[in-house]
Amino acid sequence: MARRLADNPIMTRLTSARLFAEALGLFPGGVNSPVRAFKGVGGTPIFMEKGEGAWVIDADGNRYVDYVLAYGPHLHGHASPAIIAAISAAAARGTSFGAPGRQENELGRRIRNFIPSMEVMRFVTSGTEAVMSALRVARAATGRDVILKFDGNYHGHSDSMLARAGSGVATLGLPDSPGVSVAVAERTIVVPYNDLVAVREVFARRGSGIAAIIVEPVAGNMGVVAPEGGFLAGLKEIAAKDGALLIFDEVMTGFRVHRGGAQAHYGITPDLTTLGKVIGGGLPVGAYGGREDLMRRVAPEGAVYQAGTLAGNPVVMAAGAAALDLLSDDSLWSRTLSMTEMLASGLEDAARAAGVKVQVPRLGTMLSLFFADRLPRNYDDAKASDAAKYSPFFHEMLEREVSLPPSAFETWFVSTAHEVAEIDHTLRAARAAFEKVANR
Repeated sequence: MARRLADNPIMTRLTSARLFAEALGLFPGGVNSPVRAFKGVGGTPIFMEKGEGAWVIDADGNRYVDYVLAYGPHLHGHASPAIIAAISAAAARGTSFGAPGRQENELGRRIRNFIPSMEVMRFVTSGTEAVMSALRVARAATGRDVILKFDGNYHGHSDSMLARAGSGVATLGLPDSPGVSVAVAERTIVVPYNDLVAVREVFARRGSGIAAIIVEPVAGNMGVVAPEGGFLAGLKEIAAKDGALLIFDEVMTGFRVHRGGAQAHYGITPDLTTLGKVIGGGLPVGAYGGREDLMRRVAPEGAVYQAGTLAGNPVVMAAGAAALDLLSDDSLWSRTLSMTEMLASGLEDAARAAGVKVQVPRLGTMLSLFFADRLPRNYDDAKASDAAKYSPFFHEMLEREVSLPPSAFETWFVSTAHEVAEIDHTLRAARAAFEKVANR
């Protein structure tokens, strides 16, 4: 249960500081994934030791209501008893075999029940790998090389997806990281999100060479930015007209925007879908799938090669099946949607009372906070928000036992373990944090 803020001792994080000092000598930037380094908010990263439902506990024993949730996969909070039991039982039977197992079938059936467009699928070990493999299928199926993506959409760190927009409205990609060759990046065209005009312009010039459009149907890596009316339908129409494929990257939105993914929420069926994070109950996993005629091209049935020694790992499959079984509870899902709305509307009220202008877009169990006058519709809008205000807000919330993503452009997540007590705790903290921001 949440504790009264007035009862909290002053937090010390000396153990986290010591661990980070050691980590700096072991890992680049002291971390194993960049956003964990707190570069977006300043300060020293916090080392977490334990999770309990909606709470996490750091190395110094401080407790926080958690809205990071490992960036989405903990739909049922930390250490869900049902998921832990499934993991323990599977691990006791063996952690990996390099052979097919019944757990793969069991999770595959559950995924297809929720997302029928994934007629045939393949498990992999990360969202990056799922996207990379789906793009390979698209190129093989169409005989084309070019991929169209959207500025501010993140699809993992494979070379072709680490491209950024050039100087024009719709330009060939430029490398967004050293080590990505210009030749690879140039096979990716980057256009603004929610801009069908730009997409049509690109297809008018380059349509015969475009293998696929890949899109986060609800952008979650620049904060929550929803598709405008007709945007997703327009993408499907444009792709189909020119013989390209439409790929929905639902690594983040799958089972969070809607239990059937964003495609179910908006009623748009893509040709291919990529999943990750949530289908493993918190363990490393990914999947790609879609139309049977496309997926039958994958080896060993077809010539499109893709393999993974640990793909379909039995422990991961068992955890994922347990997570999706819990998700089948209609009342639990409805209550979690209500908690998300309670949090989002409460943040708006708290900011308004403090005289701070914010936007709190939300969809399903995802939300984000922009210090802005209007809702962003693309990456440029998101970057134009007052991100400098997020850092003091983040740290004020942290001191009041609330853990938020350490970046103004990351999505917050709510789990089935978040209850009214946790939301109330968060909103009390937010009222104080907004007052501090307003008085800076």
